[in-house]
Amino acid sequence: MAAEHRKPVEPDAAPAVAHHAAHHAAAVAAPQDRAPQDRASQDDTSQDDTSQDAAPRDAAPERDDSDDQPDPNRWKALVICLLGGGIVLLDVSIVNVALQSISTGLPGATPEAVQWILSGYALSFGLLLVPGGRLGDATGRRRMFVVGVGLFTLASALCGFAPNGIVLVIARLVQGLAGGLLTPQVTALIQQLFRGKERGTAFGLFGATVGIATAIGPLVGGLLITAFGSENGWRFVFFVNLPVGLVTILLAFRYLPAASAHERGKKHDFDPVGIALLGAAVVALLLPFVQSQVWEGNQKWWLVVAAVVLAVLFVLWERRYGRTKEPVVDLGLFRRRSFSLGVGLATLYFAGFTPLFFVLTLALQSGLHYSALTAGLASLPFAVGSGIASTIGGRIVHRFGRQLIVIGTILVLLGLGAVVWVVANHYRSDLGWWLVVPLLVAGIGSGLTISPNQTLTLSEVPVAQGGSAGGLIQVGARVGSAIGIAAVGSVFYSVLADSKGDFGQGLPLGLGVSLGFVGAALLAGIIDVVVRKARGTQATV
Repeated sequence: MAAEHRKPVEPDAAPAVAHHAAHHAAAVAAPQDRAPQDRASQDDTSQDDTSQDAAPRDAAPERDDSDDQPDPNRWKALVICLLGGGIVLLDVSIVNVALQSISTGLPGATPEAVQWILSGYALSFGLLLVPGGRLGDATGRRRMFVVGVGLFTLASALCGFAPNGIVLVIARLVQGLAGGLLTPQVTALIQQLFRGKERGTAFGLFGATVGIATAIGPLVGGLLITAFGSENGWRFVFFVNLPVGLVTILLAFRYLPAASAHERGKKHDFDPVGIALLGAAVVALLLPFVQSQVWEGNQKWWLVVAAVVLAVLFVLWERRYGRTKEPVVDLGLFRRRSFSLGVGLATLYFAGFTPLFFVLTLALQSGLHYSALTAGLASLPFAVGSGIASTIGGRIVHRFGRQLIVIGTILVLLGLGAVVWVVANHYRSDLGWWLVVPLLVAGIGSGLTISPNQTLTLSEVPVAQGGSAGGLIQVGARVGSAIGIAAVGSVFYSVLADSKGDFGQGLPLGLGVSLGFVGAALLAGIIDVVVRKARGTQATV
């Protein structure tokens, strides 16, 4: 990789005012033209005073895009981003423990409708990730963040008040679209507001949110169903999003940076053909996997072929469109090895990581007759380990680079391997207690994998492309999750059918497939470390 590609592009600290930016750029562009006394007088002025002198003394100081001073509200803005991103990620797993309650308490909740309550969210979520990121890059990330949170909150209310299964499926589709619009703004805002070690810390906190929200979803759902009853408790699984969403919207206007006047005045091409091709490719790829358990026959796999064809057409179109206009995806991003490898690693890792909670929760509830609450409690050690390790991983990733991810995936393999061994040899009513240590180890490994990979993957991406790049990472994660759940679920249900419902056989063999995906992610990380050492380069933050 060329030297200029290895150097990370730092985010702009704050919204700009065009004439101040021009003034500052001119001052920096010609340092040799300054007289000695000018340089001496500048040396007598502190860096903090410099930013104030750029504005008239009788006017309120305005922030400059090229100013090195970070946004003073960046940590408060991060909390807002994590609140918004957290409720979206929570809804990926919180519904798992509510499915039985929905089936018994909602008219029209047929098995097909219940399947679409899960898969419809995943489909529509993946559909808008890249276009949503592009919209944020082009029209303002705060605007798209607020629109996403608002739409998600409204859809959550519709889910909670749904009178029948059809309305709930439609509301979940809208909820997924809102999540796809919102999620890339979170990574893009982190990329914009933070730099250097602080960026690693911020992504570490985001990684902790990903791990905790995914793992703790079943616990929160179990608590709500226990508190409000099995017949209507599922409704509060969606109502819990309402106060969080409203507070997040109010605080977003106060603390998230608005688009600058220059950015608002700039015209953009939105590449509708590229968006349509990419969306069709994502749906065609995801649909057979998320519907693998209810769509019988092999005809569905022709959609994978169609997805490949659509993806090729998308690449050809983007190359042509990008010659004169702004494409929805800058394909040049994939020439940066840190980005392309990071997206691939995220895809493989989420294919192994996500199915764990799907099959484990099912085995505990249906096989050992755990309540929704106790089944959710079983995932708590993973959430604790992931939350702590993500925060630490974000702070030390600048020292260890991709080697930290290798360590993390090794720990995940050890933890998942121990889960497989325990289930195979001790599938009894106290299984949850036996899984505490293995899930804690797997959670620590996950925390050292997700957030450092996010940081390194975006380290060389220009801030202006942060939304679309973040959307691509999330598409990889969603595709990986769908493929992983389909593959693990296929083995899991096949063994259950052959063994007449023996979860003690089905769960270990299903999770064996998860081990294979995590092992592939580990191999990708090892290859990157070896190649970088051979070339004398190092992953930067």
